[in-house]
Amino acid sequence: MPEDAPDATPKPEPETGDGHEPRPRGDVLGRTVGAVEGAVGDFVGASTHQVQDAARALVPAWKRATEGETRWPVGAAVAVAIYLQLRLPRQLAFRPIWLLPTIEAALLIGLLIANPRRINRHSRNVRIATLALIALASLGNAWSAGHLIRALLTGHAGTDAGPLLADGGAIWLTNVIVFALWYWELDRGGPASRAQGTRIYPDFQFPQMGNPELAPHWEPNFWDYFYVSFTNATAFSPTDAMPLTRWTKMTMLVQSAVSLSTVALVIARAVNILK
Repeated sequence: MPEDAPDATPKPEPETGDGHEPRPRGDVLGRTVGAVEGAVGDFVGASTHQVQDAARALVPAWKRATEGETRWPVGAAVAVAIYLQLRLPRQLAFRPIWLLPTIEAALLIGLLIANPRRINRHSRNVRIATLALIALASLGNAWSAGHLIRALLTGHAGTDAGPLLADGGAIWLTNVIVFALWYWELDRGGPASRAQGTRIYPDFQFPQMGNPELAPHWEPNFWDYFYVSFTNATAFSPTDAMPLTRWTKMTMLVQSAVSLSTVALVIARAVNILK
């Protein structure tokens, strides 16, 4: 029988990696799958970041978790309040004169050590120390304001308008700082809770909250509360930020009453002296 003729069908040459040596098909397939997986991973990663960026743009900063505000504005305000308490005359200051300022300074130093940069971690001890600091400053200023009002009503406030205006101004400014600290510490659970975004419903409604598209990256810090306190102490009523809860309304009422009594009596007595 004749021998079978050789198969004339051409066979494909094995793929080569550099044009010289054949490369196994499995290696080529593995590299192709790896490239596809990498491309898909890059696309998914990019899409995830885009979704996160879009979510941040839609949710205003005051509603979501942020890095928190810095400690130095509050520390500077407390330092000014301590200085104003120390410069009051003996008959108006809480006695002994050094007691409250010393305790307040010690608490302030402790807070700066515990949380020196940004206020973004909730700590029960830090919150208690902060509330104690604000309460002591409030006690000292209430004592001084009460003694000043009594001296004005009884005619024992002195006969020199300059020192009277200076003392009244110091008490009034301390009053603004103290109430700004109360607003700052109590609104939505305090600065740490606001930074973590744990409480949605605010105690104060700022203009930026009603128009988030105008300030998407805005969130309240101490200067916003200082402005609220200052305008409430001068206008004797809310201005741009509206109180939403009962405690904010009652606190602003007390501040307005103290500010009105101090300003009205001091100015009236000073004008009477100047005449």
